[in-house]
Amino acid sequence: MIDRVLRPPVVVAETFSDDCVPVLFPEENAIIAMAVESRRREFAAGRACARAALAKLGQPPVPILSGPRGAPRWPEGVVGSITHCPGYRAAAVAWTRDVVSLGLDAEPNKPLPDHGMLDFISTESERVRLAGLADKTPSVSWERLLFSAKESVYKAWFPLTRRWLDFESADVVIDAQTGTFTARLLVEGPIVNGTPLSLLHGRWLADQDLLVTAIVIPA
Repeated sequence: MIDRVLRPPVVVAETFSDDCVPVLFPEENAIIAMAVESRRREFAAGRACARAALAKLGQPPVPILSGPRGAPRWPEGVVGSITHCPGYRAAAVAWTRDVVSLGLDAEPNKPLPDHGMLDFISTESERVRLAGLADKTPSVSWERLLFSAKESVYKAWFPLTRRWLDFESADVVIDAQTGTFTARLLVEGPIVNGTPLSLLHGRWLADQDLLVTAIVIPA
């Protein structure tokens, strides 16, 4: 499924089950030593997907530890992103010579769990656009898709800045016809390829009761 959203030079791996918990490196086990079993399973499955994706780049199996704010620490010369939600785990990686940064997120195709959460994650203009999308295509949880898109924005943003990005710091426009979205940064962005980053382009997919979003910033 994920390969319909991300294409070469990005390589991907995914799983819809974590019934068979992969073996972790000791350093990874230390990260989740105190975690509950469900968290251990999703963490292990996500790391297994990451190593499967890295193998497609010719990389050997290595521990994937956590850096600032829990972001994965990738091997030298590699960028990547990991996501997990109930029933789905995935990872995407690429060489830094091809991709500056990337963000990947998956969510269940269900309404946000808290009715007040939409106001927290969105701007007024975004809520107006979501209402129009919901009227035309009620089968997609557009508010959840917006949340996912902003998660992908943050995952692509953080490795470049090492700074937090609030939900209201990006204005996301979703195109229902093309399966794409744009995110206009409302704060000063990092310098990428010699120019300030102000607009990010992403793709999205709704399938198998899941929503997947991804952003790739090419080199």
